[in-house]
Amino acid sequence: MKIKLKEIAHSRSGDKGDISNVSLIAYKPEDYEFLKKEVTAEKVKAYFKGIVLGDVVCYEMPKIKALNFVMQKAQAGGVTRTLRMDIHGKVFGSLFVDMEVER
Repeated sequence: MKIKLKEIAHSRSGDKGDISNVSLIAYKPEDYEFLKKEVTAEKVKAYFKGIVLGDVVCYEMPKIKALNFVMQKAQAGGVTRTLRMDIHGKVFGSLFVDMEVER
């Protein structure tokens, strides 16, 4: 059965130059292990294909049951250079929780 990430987690996102980060925070502690297994840096890079052009690295934050994905070359040059509507990368979080995973 497929579910959207927003059913079990919420997200925050932002930018630093041409780097964007997006976090995934489990609503329930018991869902954190599932998220760690199912939501990998490789899957996140594939999900944002064509938008994120650089590497994606995942940092685990077990104390707060969260994952933080740092995405290189994600802002088309950064706030002062990009022509994108979302210059601060805030939409990444909303897009991210729409990602489907097999449960």
